Amino acid sequence: MELLTARRAAPYPVAAPEGLAEEWKPTSVRYRGEDSATWHLGFHTERGEYVQVQQSTQKPAEFIEEATQGARETERTEEIGGRTWTRYEGGRYDALVLEDTEGVEGATTVVAGTGSFEQLTTMAAALKMA
Repeated sequence: MELLTARRAAPYPVAAPEGLAEEWKPTSVRYRGEDSATWHLGFHTERGEYVQVQQSTQKPAEFIEEATQGARETERTEEIGGRTWTRYEGGRYDALVLEDTEGVEGATTVVAGTGSFEQLTTMAAALKMA
């Protein structure tokens, strides 16, 4: 229900995974239109790690800092699902960041968490934007 609400209200294509293994368990979901149109979806992975998807129209530097819990941008990028994601590495979370989601200027997508980059990539590859 939250996903449908977010997809109707958000000024950008909202990301949600399709086809994840059933061992990936959703833990949290919310959309805050008044808070820079922020979308959040959290999961526990099959290995007990945490991976989240967050999107927002908030200023990218501020949003990325918050969503990655202070992870720092690296020079590494990855092509996942036809999109170029930038790797961020941090003490608590690692992340993959996609700015200007689907060409919608000002929307940023972050896949972050305690999971490995393999797990973050699995999530990013499963995302469908609608």
